[in-house]
Amino acid sequence: MNPPDEVDAGPVLVRRWRVADAAELQRVVEEAQEHLRPWMVWAFGEYRALDFLSGCDERWAAGQSYAYALVVDGQVVGGVGCERRIGPGGLEFGYWLHPDWTGRGLMTTAVEALLPVVFALPDVDRVQIWHDAANERSAAIPRRLGFTEVARHHPPREEPRPGMAGTDVVWQLE
Repeated sequence: MNPPDEVDAGPVLVRRWRVADAAELQRVVEEAQEHLRPWMVWAFGEYRALDFLSGCDERWAAGQSYAYALVVDGQVVGGVGCERRIGPGGLEFGYWLHPDWTGRGLMTTAVEALLPVVFALPDVDRVQIWHDAANERSAAIPRRLGFTEVARHHPPREEPRPGMAGTDVVWQLE
C-alpha cells in the first residue's frame, strides 16, 4: 500500500511529482538556490530536476520514498517528501519552499495533511523531522505539529556548510 498521489490541504495542493514538472521544478530550485544552499546539500552545484524526477516513480513503487510537489494556484512553490531512512517503522520528512512562499504556513499545512496519510501506511509507527540547529524555520514546523525533540547529533549526518550549526536536531511523532 502506498499513500495517495494527491492530498488537498486547503491553500496548498500536495501532489506527487511528475516528470512533466521538470522545467518548472528546475526554475523554482534555481530561483531558490541561495535560500536553500545553507540547508540542502542537493542545492549545491548544478541541480538537475529531471534526474530527481526520473527516480521518483521507481522509489515510490518500491516504497522507499514518497515525494510531493507543493502547488498553490497551479504554481509549484516547493516540495515535501517522506523517506525510509530512519529504520523499520519510520519515515523521515524533508521539505523546502521557494523563499517567496515562506512565512505563510504552507509547509506546516502540507506536513499536517500528510501525517494521517503516512500513519495509515501499515508499517509506519513513527515519523521524524531532522534539521540543522540553526534552521529555525524548519524547527517551527515540528514544534507547531506536536512533535517531540528526541535527539541532537553532533557531528551531523552530512558535512556542515557555512551558516549551519553542525548539529542535527531530531523531532519525532508516534
